Amino acid sequence: MNDFEKAKKMLEQSNNTCVFCNGDSVMTSQKRGVAPLLELLDENKSLEGYSAADKVVGNGAAFLYVLLKVKALYAEVISKSALETLEQFQINVKFETLTNAIRNRNNTGFCPIETAVQGITDPEIALTAIRNKLKEMKN
Repeated sequence: MNDFEKAKKMLEQSNNTCVFCNGDSVMTSQKRGVAPLLELLDENKSLEGYSAADKVVGNGAAFLYVLLKVKALYAEVISKSALETLEQFQINVKFETLTNAIRNRNNTGFCPIETAVQGITDPEIALTAIRNKLKEMKN
C-alpha cells in the first residue's frame, strides 16, 4: 500500500480529520478546520513528500497544503476553487465529492475561511488572510 492509499484508509477508518503519511512517518489530527494545518506551519514543518487525506478541503486549506508542500491529497469533500488551487500548484488530488463552495459548520452560509481567500492566488497572501479572519472570529 502506498502513502496515498494508507492516508486515505486511515482517514476512513478513524475519527481523524486529517492524516499525513510518508513511509513510516505518520501524523494525524482530530482538530477541525484549518487548525491542524496552521499548527504544522507554525512548527515550521514541511510535509514535502507526504501524502495527505482530509475530510473537507476548501480553498483556504488548499493554500495551506501548498505551503506545507504535500505531494498528493485525498479529500472526502473539496470545493471547486480548492481543486483549482491544488492543480495549479501541481499537487495530485483525488476526491469523493466536488462542491461549488464549502458551507460553514452551522450550514447557514459559506465557510468563513473559504470566503476570506476568495480572489487570492498567492499562498502567502492567503495565509495572512486566513490568520486575519481567525483573529476577527475570535473577537
